[in-house]
Amino acid sequence: MEQNANSTNQEYIEKAETVAGEYFKQGLNCAECVFQSCLDMQNINLPKEVISLASGFGGGMGQTRNTCGAITGAILALSALKGRNPFEKETPKERIQQIQQVYIPFKEMVQEIEQQYGTLICKELSAPHGDFAGKERKKNCKQIISYCAGLVAKYAEQNS
Repeated sequence: MEQNANSTNQEYIEKAETVAGEYFKQGLNCAECVFQSCLDMQNINLPKEVISLASGFGGGMGQTRNTCGAITGAILALSALKGRNPFEKETPKERIQQIQQVYIPFKEMVQEIEQQYGTLICKELSAPHGDFAGKERKKNCKQIISYCAGLVAKYAEQNS
């Protein structure tokens, strides 16, 4: 039975990867791809305009090539699923205690990405692939986008 669940989870992760990659082909930026694939896959009931929240994270945050947009998009996507409403807690102390638990899957996901690629920085991820506007860099980014979307799917399923 566990084998079947693992197979289903893997299929779900692979579908998330594919959906995100297709959005990249449609002209969405890296952060938008990961975020929108999560919205689609998780059937999150948010207005379609919410995608605009991810726009500024593309290209390593406003095309500054700092923190990779696929990673920030993954954080945004996982936040839509596992984020908190801090106002459910009455005191600052309760809110601080609550956030420590909330951070756990985000931290683990980011650490997994950094372990996979050795960096979280867009310019370091893209530099080995030539010109930023080039085909090889875009191919690399599409792979990272897909990987990050798959991780969102993985972490969304954990401890649900």
